[in-house]
Amino acid sequence: MIYGYARVSTDGQSVTAQVAELRKHGAGKVFREVASGAKTDRAQLRRLLDQLDAGDVLMVTRLDRLARSTRDLLNTLATITGRKAGFRSLGDTWADTTTAHGRLILTVLGGLAEFERDLIRTRTGEGRERAKARGVKLGRKPKLTEHQKREAIRRRDVDGETVREIARSYNVSHSTISRLTAS
Repeated sequence: MIYGYARVSTDGQSVTAQVAELRKHGAGKVFREVASGAKTDRAQLRRLLDQLDAGDVLMVTRLDRLARSTRDLLNTLATITGRKAGFRSLGDTWADTTTAHGRLILTVLGGLAEFERDLIRTRTGEGRERAKARGVKLGRKPKLTEHQKREAIRRRDVDGETVREIARSYNVSHSTISRLTAS
């Protein structure tokens, strides 16, 4: 079965031209949606993806009707491929997983996206290490100062005050006080 997906961004636009084009190219059922392409969670697209079976084809008039970013496109294509279905974009002839050439192009794009993710992860890690070397403290700021920690430990261990009372006085969780250790 060939499914079509037609999307417009605002109520003032119409999916009529997209539906006609998809039907002309063999779409038996067309899912219509009025939603921003920036939204990754679109109800009709989700319904369509859930209906795909092995051998089905999801067809769009242009790639931007399906996804706004490479990441979104690759995630959607992975879902389609996982259901053993194909994908075709009428306006972007290279984006056709029903042909060997189209699968090659999309595989190369997927590899480039994965490479880019690895580069970003590496650069981020290097930046984090450089920041640590400069003495930058990463993560959340401590709820208690060193003085407050020493005082809370004394109140708990020496004065015998309950953890909950101490926590309430510092406006922190009782777990924060329980985790404190005398050094």
